[in-house]
Amino acid sequence: MITRLADLWVRRRWRPNPEAMAQWADLRPAVVVTGGSEGIGFEIARRFARRGSTVVLVARRPDRLEEAAAAIRGEFGTAVLTISLDVTRPDAAEVIETELRGRGFYVDVLVNNAGMGLSGDYIEQPGDRIAALVELNIRAVSLLMRHFLPDMCVRGRGGVLNVGSLGGYAPGPYQAAYYASKAYVISLTEAVAWESGGRGARIAVFAPGPIRTRFHRRMGAEHALYRWLIPAPGPSTAAGTAVRWFEWGRTVITPGVLGPLLAIAMRLIPHPVLLPIVGWLLKPRELLKNAGL
Repeated sequence: MITRLADLWVRRRWRPNPEAMAQWADLRPAVVVTGGSEGIGFEIARRFARRGSTVVLVARRPDRLEEAAAAIRGEFGTAVLTISLDVTRPDAAEVIETELRGRGFYVDVLVNNAGMGLSGDYIEQPGDRIAALVELNIRAVSLLMRHFLPDMCVRGRGGVLNVGSLGGYAPGPYQAAYYASKAYVISLTEAVAWESGGRGARIAVFAPGPIRTRFHRRMGAEHALYRWLIPAPGPSTAAGTAVRWFEWGRTVITPGVLGPLLAIAMRLIPHPVLLPIVGWLLKPRELLKNAGL
């Protein structure tokens, strides 16, 4: 019932255009999840598969992709496709679209989940790593959404779910580039959702706090204090919240009880007060030992 009511609101300004929609007449809808072979992306894909959607997992490693796809197929019996692709490629959107058309599908929902993090002093990060983060967390998200969203608005259905972070609400010392990239994702999503409101496409950003995945270990932040002090739900729980609120039409999705409270606090607390707190939480443990703290 809630989803149906949300459909009416999301499509309040949409008007069908049969001539334009004819190009998808012989194609079926699919949910595309970038970075869908593991972690939160995999769990989001599972949630859509549970609802009977055809899921397309996009990631760079074919072996991980096939393992993830086989797991979802075995659990739900739904169609799961894979595309081995680096989404930072300039033609990534065109490759996804062509691959899906060749298999009889179109992108109905796009989940921009692929991302990377960096931990440590900004001035010590290699320039190529910062460039890679910007390419993946900002450029790829922007261009994939720009490519697929117009058709969603023509069809009056589907949408884009960008995976951000609670860290996007504050500057993040020791994770400076990562926090800044997620601030961009939140800002972009909210602005585009306002511009496109009522045209039939859901546009949302999922902004969780820490989640129990390998992401923090990979970025070198596993021993920072926030990993000890802030509760981290499992990816399945977080994914359930993301997909449910996406279906219900919320634009900014922060899971749990603590998440929304922290989001409000980080918006209200002045940066001169907030920055030392965030820096204390994000500072790697090794640096704290060296400082005698």
